[in-house]
Amino acid sequence: MNHLIKNSAQLATRRHFLRHCNAGIGALAFNQLLGSNAHSKLSSPASLPPNPSAPKRPDFAPKAKRVIYLHMAGSPPQHDLFDWKPELVKHTGKPCPESLLKGEKFAFIKGRPKLLGTPWKFEQCGEAGTWVSEILPHFKTVVDDVCMIKSMFTTQFNHAPAQLFLHTGLNRFGNPSMGSWASYGLGSENENLPAFVALLSGGTNPSGGKALWGSGFLPALYQGVQCRSDGDPVLYVNNPKGLSRAARRRGLDALKKLNQLELEQVGDPETLSRIAQYELAYRMQTSVPEIMDISQEPKHVHEAYGTQPGKENFANNCLLARRLVEQGVRYVQLFDYGWDMHGTSANNDISIGLKNKTKNIDQPIAALLKDLKQRGLLEDTLVIWSGEFGRTSMNEERNGSKFLGRDHHPHCFSMWMAGGGVKPGFNYGETDDFGYRVADGAMSVPDLQATILHLLGKDAHSFTYPFQGLDNRLIGVVGHPKVNHEILQ
Repeated sequence: MNHLIKNSAQLATRRHFLRHCNAGIGALAFNQLLGSNAHSKLSSPASLPPNPSAPKRPDFAPKAKRVIYLHMAGSPPQHDLFDWKPELVKHTGKPCPESLLKGEKFAFIKGRPKLLGTPWKFEQCGEAGTWVSEILPHFKTVVDDVCMIKSMFTTQFNHAPAQLFLHTGLNRFGNPSMGSWASYGLGSENENLPAFVALLSGGTNPSGGKALWGSGFLPALYQGVQCRSDGDPVLYVNNPKGLSRAARRRGLDALKKLNQLELEQVGDPETLSRIAQYELAYRMQTSVPEIMDISQEPKHVHEAYGTQPGKENFANNCLLARRLVEQGVRYVQLFDYGWDMHGTSANNDISIGLKNKTKNIDQPIAALLKDLKQRGLLEDTLVIWSGEFGRTSMNEERNGSKFLGRDHHPHCFSMWMAGGGVKPGFNYGETDDFGYRVADGAMSVPDLQATILHLLGKDAHSFTYPFQGLDNRLIGVVGHPKVNHEILQ
């Protein structure tokens, strides 16, 4: 009898209690605190949607139906790739002006550093005359499809907080990632595949960890599914040895009945999310292995991307991204680790390490944009490339290092976007002569988030989720970030 009482008490959650009890003024006050959305969250199980991942209507006609975000974890040096600064080159090796150092804090630079112009040659490419470094020869061929933004800035100058701020809107753990917001707000276009997929290369996770594709306070169904290009595409997606698919189905049916019973008794929407996750995992057993098998692609496609089937690398992930969005995946996030060019060794030296890293991404990115365009997908697929912050205009010279490197820098960095409603062959924003601060067209991280959501047909200011008494948003609960209409078609 005590066991039954204990179970009954466990089922009487706060949400269950508030729904079934008249708590007078206290209940009214609580509902007012939660806001109008609370009623839908606390309503009867019969009112809950049958499939939480089903496609949803956007707020207005979207320019982009899907996103591929290419994140270079560690942050590439903009001066050596896109932000050509002849004045900085002219003053290389000279002490940094005191005006640039006053009140500044750096992660590693000590004392008065020396200015560092890029050792690489630049060329104006495409009809817009976009400046591109010589170490990106393939990218030069697609620059007319790209909107280059040179005036991004952030509030963070350490990797994990900056990555979290960029992808979740908060510089610490706990918030949903941008891909989770997209899948929550728009649903999935393919019931047999997750709406949000994360692909990694570079040998390790980004500094922000798996929270960068986590669902935070959103239902767990909307978190990103990490897929791999070597071994099993998704860990534990296959049945254990000795368990047939039919037996797996019977087990899931029994588990579904138990979860539905809990849903009827408690009404927690997370239970519905759990049911949907189990069902999606079952369907993925047949759909994911086929989609992730890039060996099915013809020879000319592999040659274009520079892929190596069976290995984990950035080229394979670019091809996988195209295959995934082609099959209806809403948001694909690629993280490539190893872009922290401090100049403490040859591996992170601007003359050696940076060239090696750009060689790994240059051909696959150009191939991805050309492939999407040839298939008619680029028009409504938004492709984004960025790091999490910029790099300094000065040489770090940590502990007297003779290698060339740049410290973390939040005041300005370059990124680009292509397809999905942005202006092709367009350059936006400028930095000062030394590439140290934004001189024109400043664009914040929340501005970028608002612009991405706008392209997906969502109003970032009204797109909310109730949590801890607040109407939470990707762009934060305060402030008024702006959609950058100047870069949109």
